[in-house]
Amino acid sequence: MYVRDGISGDKIEVLPVGCDTDAFIPRPKDDPKISAVREALGISPDQLMILTVGGDAASKGAQEVMQALAIIDRKAPDWKYVCKVWPQPRTKIQNQIDLEMAAQLGIEKNITYATNTISRAFMPYLIGACDIYAAPSRLEGFGMPQVEAGACGKPVISIKAMGMLDTLIHGETALLAKVAQKIVVNEVILGDESGFEDQHKVVFKAPRTVDYRASVHDIARHLMTLMTDAALREKMGKAGRARVVEHFDYRVVARRFVQIMNDRMGIN
Repeated sequence: MYVRDGISGDKIEVLPVGCDTDAFIPRPKDDPKISAVREALGISPDQLMILTVGGDAASKGAQEVMQALAIIDRKAPDWKYVCKVWPQPRTKIQNQIDLEMAAQLGIEKNITYATNTISRAFMPYLIGACDIYAAPSRLEGFGMPQVEAGACGKPVISIKAMGMLDTLIHGETALLAKVAQKIVVNEVILGDESGFEDQHKVVFKAPRTVDYRASVHDIARHLMTLMTDAALREKMGKAGRARVVEHFDYRVVARRFVQIMNDRMGIN
């Protein structure tokens, strides 16, 4: 994307975001804090908890996940889908749209939207409480929650595009759905929020992809695969944890940053 916008590629060095693998760790289901989170969310011990976390849920692919769950609902083990979103005016509107979709699909009783404000310290326990982390995001630069889920030993369902191609390995740490649709635009309307006058039109020299949609049928198939195979969930979770520790631990990233800076300055 930077190269597309005119920045020379040889001036770019890519570093991932660092993950705190001391806080985000695998925890057993009988851990009192994990049990408390599940109980607070209305998840029984024998139910499978699928989780999506984001500012809003739709941008993380929650609507596609709900459509997939509706497809497999009668065949799948007992499940609940939890969407943890950030409370803000825009999110409230989107939440209502999402919940209306859930009602139309007939799965609203299995959908929980958690809209309360939580601390960063709570996140490892929220992710630790789920069985599957699902986020086939429509737009994602890196995908930190997917990485944190891996650090917690959780299998991930996502989309075969964007940052997930760098952080997740299909069939090993995650199951990635194919891209079903790209949302491409030739122009956008900007305003004061971007430093322009109201209704300022920007026309692109080349069309730009601004959004993706994952294949609902791929998501449904991946969900069934993981929901019906506890051993596979555990195996993929362990592989995800190992990958995050090796490549995305914040200490690994920090050492790489220092090495890059030393190389640039000619320091041995």
